[in-house]
Amino acid sequence: MTVLAHEAPVADRIMPPFQVGDVTVHHAEATDIPAIVALNNLYAPDGLTLTRSEAFVTSHLQDYQVIRAADGSILGQVALDEYSPSLVELVSLAVAPDAQGRGLGQRLIVAAEQLARERGHQELFAISLAEPLFLRMGWTLTSIEIYPEKIARYRSISRSELSIGRKFCFTKRLGPADRR
Repeated sequence: MTVLAHEAPVADRIMPPFQVGDVTVHHAEATDIPAIVALNNLYAPDGLTLTRSEAFVTSHLQDYQVIRAADGSILGQVALDEYSPSLVELVSLAVAPDAQGRGLGQRLIVAAEQLARERGHQELFAISLAEPLFLRMGWTLTSIEIYPEKIARYRSISRSELSIGRKFCFTKRLGPADRR
């Protein structure tokens, strides 16, 4: 659990919603867990996300951010997966099929970048097939080989994750946290 100087542990703080452009991003709540798992796993058969269990999401709930529809349902989500105090991965980026094409993926990436900055991470990386999206957002295409920690995690989950399809690895150096 990450602790910010002079603050409660991240998992114990209630994070207020915040604006990313014209969209409100919320930190996920326990009641969101089944919807997060369902949305994430909708894309897993195509290799766009790794399968996530309710246990995984529960243990990483403080790392998930969501965009909600007016009825409270989840339109999109993103999470961070920490490797070290300086390095974090953007994971579980998913937008509901009926909400695609509205820029929600971009807003979720911005929200993940902001959360990573607030937590003091200096570098964020992502494995994705969405090359145009990440490049448009100022990320740099790199090689997964520079992240042996990620390769080790892939091997512990499924060796096929390293060989199925062509996944792109992107990285972004983060500056100091912006004040909101």
